[in-house]
Amino acid sequence: MKKNTLVPFFSLILFVSYTPFFAQQQITDITVVEDSEAPIINKHIYGHFAEHLGRCIYGGFYVGEESVIPNTDGVRNDIIAALKDLNIPNLRWPGGCFADTYHWKDGIGPLNERPEIVNTWWGGVTEDNSFGTHNFLNLCEVLEAEPYLSGNVGSGTVQELADWVQYTNFKGTSPMSDLRRENGRDEPWSVKYWGIGNEAWGCGGNMRAEYYADIYRKYATFMSDADMEGGIYKIASGASNDDYEWTETLMKNIPRSMLQGVALHHYSVIDWGAKGSDTEFTEDLYFKTMQESWLMNELIEKHTAIMDKFDPEGKVDLIVDEWGGWYDVQEGTNPSFLYQQNTMRDAMIAGMTLNIFNNHAKRVKMANLAQTVNVLQAVILTEEKGQKMILTPTYHVMHMYKVHQDAKLIPLSFTSPEYTFEGSSLPAISVSASINDDEVVHISITNIDPKKTNTLTLDATSLHIKKIEATVLKSEKLQDHNTFDNPDKIKPTEFKNFQLKKGKLEIDIPPFSVVVLKGSH
Repeated sequence: MKKNTLVPFFSLILFVSYTPFFAQQQITDITVVEDSEAPIINKHIYGHFAEHLGRCIYGGFYVGEESVIPNTDGVRNDIIAALKDLNIPNLRWPGGCFADTYHWKDGIGPLNERPEIVNTWWGGVTEDNSFGTHNFLNLCEVLEAEPYLSGNVGSGTVQELADWVQYTNFKGTSPMSDLRRENGRDEPWSVKYWGIGNEAWGCGGNMRAEYYADIYRKYATFMSDADMEGGIYKIASGASNDDYEWTETLMKNIPRSMLQGVALHHYSVIDWGAKGSDTEFTEDLYFKTMQESWLMNELIEKHTAIMDKFDPEGKVDLIVDEWGGWYDVQEGTNPSFLYQQNTMRDAMIAGMTLNIFNNHAKRVKMANLAQTVNVLQAVILTEEKGQKMILTPTYHVMHMYKVHQDAKLIPLSFTSPEYTFEGSSLPAISVSASINDDEVVHISITNIDPKKTNTLTLDATSLHIKKIEATVLKSEKLQDHNTFDNPDKIKPTEFKNFQLKKGKLEIDIPPFSVVVLKGSH
């Protein structure tokens, strides 16, 4: 058994036992204990990431204003609609590794005057800079999402980043705000979220933590807060995986007044040298991927412990601004474009990871799935030569979970049944719950076990739940995925495998499925 314990707001204590397949039974006794200090699940946990990589921007989001595909200022209308329906809270751009080679002034002004650039990180392709600052920030306005800009620290200058802040945010008269007006935008966009470099330990400059801390302080000093109510929100390039020394060095050497967030990157990769197929994978590869996904819980706990030591008041947030599954590219596609399909395995990664984020909402305030369109664990895939678009299983999980955005966490204490494979085991069940301002309770459950149904029982009397509705995402095989010819093979459906009698709720969670329940008065 795997024991998970968090401080309770509604303390749901799950005592779970089971017998072999075909005769399993999990018994869950639930006690509700109020805790006024339970955190709000910040909506920004449900953020996304769009890098100039492969077909994420060009041929993904952006098809140009002359395209036969319906668009708004060159951005596909079907993508806009899909992301708006997700209630996308923020979007990170332009990288990733690309950010530290991107010079923002190349992407403003008349199109015919913009220089071409070579994307040295992702395939050596030539880009014409037709998608730039105005395009991205205007897109965020259409999506009603907060932009999160990654500044160029690796190959840029302090002045360049300071100018970008002034260009996007300053209302008055200045060289950069005047230039913005010349380029057709009178009012500033008021960009709040700024990353000061990306992966400074790697593609962002191969820096030592001590050196980057000093560089961060220098750049942050010259990023003006003028005209921004509450100031801008500065995010340090944080650790890769379990580099706890990196987090400790930043927390120790950067004053709290200069630091609002510290990033963390973790991908569900089983072997960087041989990541495995996106669709043709065995249970062995699936189990190893789930191990890497579950590691997110440990990483957050240990990085949080370091942050707590230097910041006991919790003023600095943990920002997991790159996460998701990463496999070998789909056969026949450019290895540098990172195009992969999205199966029920990815739905399991998404459900488990979002539950982890929700349950650590006290310190985790933002996260960004990598990436939005056509790259890695994308929520949307588009045809390379065609107009079709599909929503992936990951999209559907994020759509089901959006009910948690800005709701109050109901932390859980429970004992999960094990998913065991060849002598190793993982928690089969991950759960998170919340209550919104209308006192509606949502409970999201992911069962990663590919063979076993798990039954949960919950005493809902103290939550005053009288009515239950539910949806489920499931399929016949872990390898199942949506295609351009069959775009709705996997999609949420109504879930009825539960009973509510005299306040007692019993739920049967199918193998490798995601269930979200809505409980109301």
